[in-house]
Amino acid sequence: MKGVRLLTTAAVIAVLVAATSAVVNVQSTTLAYPTPRKGDVVDDYHGTKVADPYRWMEDLDSKDVADWVAVQNTLTFGYLERLPIRQHFFTRIHQLWNYPKTGIPTREAGRYFYSQNSGEQKQSTVYVRASLTAPPRAVIEPDVMWPKADMALSQWSPSPDGKLFAYCVSEGGADWQTVHVRDLATGKDLADEVTWMRFSGLAWTKDGKGFFYSRYPEPPKGKALEAALSGQALYYHRAGTPQSSDTLIYERKDLPTWFIGGGVTEDGKYLLVTMAKGSDNNNRLYYADLGDPMQPAVGAPIKPLVEADDAEYAPIGNAGSVLFLRSDKAAPNRKVIALDIHDPEPSAWKTIVPERKESIENIALIGERLVAQYLVEVQSRLSLYGLDGTAQGGITLPGDGSVAGIGGRQDTPEIFYAFTSPVYPTTIFRYDLKTRQSTPFEAAKPPVDVSQYETTQLFATSKDGTRVPFFLTARKGLQKTGNNPTMIYGYGGFSIVTLPTYRTDVPAWLELGGIWVTANMRGGGEYGEAWHKAGMLDKKQNVFDDFIAVAEYLVKEKYTSPAKLGIMGGSNGGLLVGAVEEQRPDLYAVALPAVGVMDMLRYDKFTGGRAWVTEYGSSSDAKQFPFLIKYSPLQNVKPGVCYPATFVTTADHDDRVVPSHSFKFTATLQAAQGCSKPVVIRVETLGSHGFRPTDKRIAELADLWAFAAAQMGVTAPGGTR
Repeated sequence: MKGVRLLTTAAVIAVLVAATSAVVNVQSTTLAYPTPRKGDVVDDYHGTKVADPYRWMEDLDSKDVADWVAVQNTLTFGYLERLPIRQHFFTRIHQLWNYPKTGIPTREAGRYFYSQNSGEQKQSTVYVRASLTAPPRAVIEPDVMWPKADMALSQWSPSPDGKLFAYCVSEGGADWQTVHVRDLATGKDLADEVTWMRFSGLAWTKDGKGFFYSRYPEPPKGKALEAALSGQALYYHRAGTPQSSDTLIYERKDLPTWFIGGGVTEDGKYLLVTMAKGSDNNNRLYYADLGDPMQPAVGAPIKPLVEADDAEYAPIGNAGSVLFLRSDKAAPNRKVIALDIHDPEPSAWKTIVPERKESIENIALIGERLVAQYLVEVQSRLSLYGLDGTAQGGITLPGDGSVAGIGGRQDTPEIFYAFTSPVYPTTIFRYDLKTRQSTPFEAAKPPVDVSQYETTQLFATSKDGTRVPFFLTARKGLQKTGNNPTMIYGYGGFSIVTLPTYRTDVPAWLELGGIWVTANMRGGGEYGEAWHKAGMLDKKQNVFDDFIAVAEYLVKEKYTSPAKLGIMGGSNGGLLVGAVEEQRPDLYAVALPAVGVMDMLRYDKFTGGRAWVTEYGSSSDAKQFPFLIKYSPLQNVKPGVCYPATFVTTADHDDRVVPSHSFKFTATLQAAQGCSKPVVIRVETLGSHGFRPTDKRIAELADLWAFAAAQMGVTAPGGTR
């Protein structure tokens, strides 16, 4: 699989000799950028002509793109190497990162499977324990298997009988996954190799003989990282057999761009199939009766349960033929409903947990109870309910903060949950439903005294009067001088909640007198589906207004000033950063857009971008084009404007938001920049939308913080600027 081709050191030198305009002027902060060629592509959108001079950058395997990326990386690293504070961040983040971090355990066949990183391992090891107190044994060691971290361990799943272990790997962390199967008794892999799996989990049948998964047809040769996706279908793979023998379970040729997924109920009786048009929560629901769980009829007919496609119908678990679903049908803050497979008509549905003022963020069926995670002003609360909806109290959390995940089995009275806050390192707790006590599972002990910092929730007022929450973390006793270096992080889309959580690198910023802020704009799910819908499609500008309002509040209240204010976000958050730095270039000193969706007119032409049309809209729609062109970062760069110092990051194996978004945006912004503030891009090799091995993640974070600090005049210990 190919990504963006990056040149060797010798080739880079040759390019730099030829492109003298890319040489860094070491006597000032002004950078001389390469001058990429401009094409003459002009698109007609419903009568509006829009030029796209860097369309050639969408050909990710071309030599021209490789040359441009090589020059840009050399320019960027040359600039970063001149920042003395860079070494401070690199060293300090290494120190902060070096402590064990553990994932939520999965229990199968009485054993506990979990991931753990000892500190600075490139990738986490997966372990198994015979009991909570038994010594761990390594199951998968990615650092041994792939010492260069060119392959990423993306997900794993033990079989219900505890004999086999399916695990997925992807080149450079791309969304494409290949499944392998390991015999847990021998530690050896079987011959299985299941390819072209994407946007799919692994759902074992109760007998442990095989699993359901979703895959796409093999993409065109050389275009795996950019080709638009179509034709996902659900299959069953029997362990120890070739993929060519896999059974096709369900496909919809009439709906080729829809997502299809499958899951098996814990008792092994039913296969549940979901279908979704896009990345919103609305879905259809189907099922197959597998019969005897130990001799499942994997080819049983698929039957409809909910085909309305008008709301979320997310399966939680079952009690016999009764399915429990999380739904926002006529309940924007979500509720739990029960549906009997034998009588699936809506008139027969029962509301088990009714909607309430607070939004349900997550819910699970564990220990024969429903465990609901509510959001109360964007902070987590855990409540317990019987399967009849009877309230059974709550779980006392370690403090104010966020539950970052819930795990457990329906037949076992223990709940695992991850708790975190900006001043509480993510820790896994085991809650005993009998004693009603929480105890840490492999407690996190980072090498930093977080007690010297505090987090405060504040509220800004958006342009239309909407109350926008945000969390501010800083050293206790912070003085509001208007001179504190501040970084705001935001996302604001796809109903994703930006919870206040611990980030391992942030203490390095706080130690230098910095402020860390997470903003909760509309478009997310902080206050349920109504909050989400208020920031999508033609209402997307609300997200940007909310983010700007938080920044203005921080300046007005003298926490910081525009000269000391930075913004960061990734993916949809990268779009956010690109849009607001253009709409209010006077408000920020630094912008750090990562893997951003920057070309809103063409995002749906690549990989899974078509699924985002339900969130953003599409330029092919005459009614939606006007609001997309109005804020699309690529099309709203204005020549001669002094934009904030901008550091764009992306990766060569990002097949979710293809790197051409970042390439085109960077080239356009460099050409337009009206002052000496730098505009640079860093393209990671063998990295993807969300994957970096630990060493590369630390290096990238150190570069980002050093860049921000340099623009704000932050002094490192010892007085080095």
